[in-house]
Amino acid sequence: MSKSSNHTYSFPENFLWGGAIAANQAEGAYNLGGKGLSTQDVAPRGVMGSITEEPTDDNMKLIGIDMYHRYKEDVKLFAEMGFKVFRTSIAWSRIFPKGDELEPNEEGLQFYDNLFDECRKYGIEPLVTLSHYETPLHLAKEYDGWVNRKMIGFYERYATTVFNRYKNKVKYWLTFNEINSILEFPFMSGGIYTPKEKLSKQDLYQAIHHELVASASAVKLCHEIIPDAQIGCMILSMPTYPLTPNPDDVIKVMEYEHSNYFFGDMHVRGRYPGYMKRYFREKGIEIHMEDGDQEMLLNTVDFISFSYYMSTCQTADPDKQVAGEGNLIGGIPNPYLPASEWGWQIDPQGLRYVLNMFYDRYQKPLFIVENGLGAVDELITGPDGEKTVNDDYRIQYLNDHLVQVGEALEDGVDIMGYTSWGCIDVVSASTAQLKKRYGFIYVDRHDDGSGTLERYRKKSFHWYKDVIASNGNSLKR
Repeated sequence: MSKSSNHTYSFPENFLWGGAIAANQAEGAYNLGGKGLSTQDVAPRGVMGSITEEPTDDNMKLIGIDMYHRYKEDVKLFAEMGFKVFRTSIAWSRIFPKGDELEPNEEGLQFYDNLFDECRKYGIEPLVTLSHYETPLHLAKEYDGWVNRKMIGFYERYATTVFNRYKNKVKYWLTFNEINSILEFPFMSGGIYTPKEKLSKQDLYQAIHHELVASASAVKLCHEIIPDAQIGCMILSMPTYPLTPNPDDVIKVMEYEHSNYFFGDMHVRGRYPGYMKRYFREKGIEIHMEDGDQEMLLNTVDFISFSYYMSTCQTADPDKQVAGEGNLIGGIPNPYLPASEWGWQIDPQGLRYVLNMFYDRYQKPLFIVENGLGAVDELITGPDGEKTVNDDYRIQYLNDHLVQVGEALEDGVDIMGYTSWGCIDVVSASTAQLKKRYGFIYVDRHDDGSGTLERYRKKSFHWYKDVIASNGNSLKR
């Protein structure tokens, strides 16, 4: 159905507009306040790079954007844009420096008290991820991360601690960031110290089982400790299209999508689906379950959250199976789509598609908690004498994606909110670069370590402020 160019979308009055970051990409202060080392502190080249024995000076995340010391300034800027919600994570190793201690680190707990208080001062609701690619390094080295069932108990102790501490301050929680990314990045996503090339499918899927049980346990604990809170899962979404109408390509897509739908199915339905049982049979994988696991998995989430950056294609033709340059979890480039500077294909309609697919499948509220464009930004002096960035390319990208969110709302999809990634420039997770910028706020820090760390409003800052103030009515079709 065609619409006029001045058509506006009906975003719900309580729609949660905001932005998202992760502690490990923004806070810095990796060795302050009693914090222990995390897996991020030994990954100077991002999720796709090798790890080091100890932190090295070329790891940009050790300082990040120094939000640890500048959070008041940053939250004030978020409030100026009109944020209703701010997604961040708690650095697990700030609370339990090694991960297996019996008692938490009070200085770390106090830092997040201060951060959440600052958010609430401006009426901003924190949306908090419990584990966002920052497993305590000791748990990776000593226990091989989630391969070891003991991780469930360590995670439960951590979750219980923060639920009790922040029960009056945080009403929205996520259990694991992009939990399905463990399939491609077992160290970063699952704290698994065994090199990926030596990790068996048996151990990988046993680790996934442990994470799923822990996630369900966190849901149960959250509902008990904070009855008025909502807790969801978080999935890396990458809708996949067949490269051709050949039925072989369609089946290839189905099988590929199963590997990612599996995580949502488990969080929403609490049972292993038939297609995964077949996969386990054919691969000789036997998931070891202990008494109570099946019952625990039935503690299902209140909503599904996900990241969306790109779509991809699949084909059964071995001659065409050439991976795209920037696609983190595989896939073949779509000949009909443009790509970003980092090779991520730009597909706004894919967001409407995935919203409909998730909602049709689960009939649960959805929350878009990551979406954005990484680009090289040029800091200039504007006509008013203020430093800024003319990032019309980012405005176009976000506008086009939010228009598709509006379309999904008209399709009848229940959408809770939208938090753009990252609302302020942070160190990239994929490449550990700062020149790959996503934010509405420019941070003066560069990949050679130089910069003042000063913050400057980009053109997109004022654009997003208008979008929020108009509740989406300022978007342009």
